[in-house]
Amino acid sequence: MTGKRDDRSRASDPRVAAGRRRARRTALIVAVIAVAIYAVFILSGVVGQ
Repeated sequence: MTGKRDDRSRASDPRVAAGRRRARRTALIVAVIAVAIYAVFILSGVVGQ
């Protein structure tokens, strides 16, 4: 069975690491945008009163 050996070799692959960094950065950007939209929604309710 070579499943575990393949997993280890992929984990140390620089392309996989770069893909993980890109995915993490994209997730952070999406989270920041979501929080900004949420804050604008809350603030618009407070200012609109």
